[in-house]
Parts: sequence; structure tokens; C-alpha cells
Amino acid sequence: MFTGIVEELGEVVAVQRLPDAARLTVRGPRVTAEASHGDSIAVNGVCLTVTDSSDKTFTADVMAETLRRTGLGALSPGSPVNLERPVELGGRLGGHLVQGHADGTGEILSRTPGEHWDVVRIATPPDLARYIVLKGSITVDGVSLTVSALGADSADSADGAVGAGSADGAGSAEGTGPAPWFEVSLIPTTLEMTTLGRLQPGSQVNLEVDVIAKYVESLLASGPPGTPGPPGTPDAAPPAPAATASTSQADNEQPGARS
Repeated sequence: MFTGIVEELGEVVAVQRLPDAARLTVRGPRVTAEASHGDSIAVNGVCLTVTDSSDKTFTADVMAETLRRTGLGALSPGSPVNLERPVELGGRLGGHLVQGHADGTGEILSRTPGEHWDVVRIATPPDLARYIVLKGSITVDGVSLTVSALGADSADSADGAVGAGSADGAGSAEGTGPAPWFEVSLIPTTLEMTTLGRLQPGSQVNLEVDVIAKYVESLLASGPPGTPGPPGTPDAAPPAPAATASTSQADNEQPGARS
């Protein structure tokens, strides 16, 4: 579990392409100071397992599912990446609860520089839009941010780019409806210490929505106990049979059993 507060701006030093995976080697002196085999480190918001660490670098394997769902497949030697170690139990939760399980990718539509901050607009995959709320939290390339604005443009004005990062891999067809977007405001510290300060319109970013919203949706969709769950989920277990008079707790209690 992470918190979306980037500890270090690292750099990819090597990428090994495999038939159905990739192996990344990343330089990050701070996050590798105490790293060992099996530890977790978030790279641009994606939780990866350390397979080797030495000389201020660590190596991690990235499976095909992660390459398909995130932007890690586009990394190359020299690419800057946001790095964060898992939050310690009892430590400060500076951002919000972040799993490191990217839900999809978005595309930066625009950025508007201000005197003290930049406003960045990001296209949202349609299947994730319902989890994003005004003043709520969202993780963008591993950075915990507050949603400052929400909206939707016509499919023509968005060039159909919104659906490119959909979690199910399906793009948004031209003319099928408004293309959702959200905005975040980046303070100077975020601009300086993360990759978000240098990304331009057209750049792809990893998105993770608030996991609590997804759990609430799943629970509401499943209905009362004993009813089938939503498509793709196991049916809820049937309720336990009511106790009969001969086996009820009251009949089986012995004198003096209650304190």
C-alpha cells in the first residue's frame, strides 16, 4: 500500500524486452537504500516487486497484463520515473490510500501555466469516469492529486483519445458521446519533484481511482445476502438456515452458562 507522495525522481537505466514481459532496471538511490529481493516499489504508480538491487539501482519484472494496462511499456533508458516505497503501518498518510494497481491510462489534453501552479487537464477512460468526483483523490503516475474540475467534450473535439487507456482495452469510437476529462492543479513542489512537471499534451499517464469507490459500487450491486452478484462475480452465499426450536441457543444453554 502506498500513499501517492513521490519520494524520488528516478531514471530508467535499462529495459529488457521479453516475449510476454519486460525487465526494468531503475536508478533510485533513496528507495533502494534498504531494498532487498521481494520488496515493493511503485514506479509511476505501478507496484513492482524487486528481483535484484545493487549500486543504487533495482530490477523488476513487468508482466504482459501490466504492460497492456499501463504506460510502463513505453519507458526506455533515460526515462524519468516517480518512485515511492510502501507506507509503513503507523506512518503518516500524506496522500490517500494507493494500491499501486493502475486501472488504466489517460492522456494529457492541455496544461495551463499559472503564477504559482499549473492546471493540467487529463482525458479519462469512460469506464473510470464514474469513480472520479470533484475534490476527490486520484493517482496520476503515482502522484496523489485532488480533482479540481470535471467535464466532458464532444468525441470530435477530443480526437477519440480518451478511450485509448480504457481498462478493457476498448477505445472510444468517434461520435459515440462526450469524452470525459478531469483537471488537477500542480503546485511548484509537484512540478519540480515529479514527472508531471515535464509532461506535455499527448503524454500518457497511469491512473488509479479511489479503491473505496469501487468496493462501495460492488457491494451495492451485489444486493442483499443470497442474491446473485454483478456479472463476473461469484454468487453470494445463501443465508444460513434458521435455527429450529430443538437446536436453538436458548434451549441448549445450561444453567449458569451466562456470566
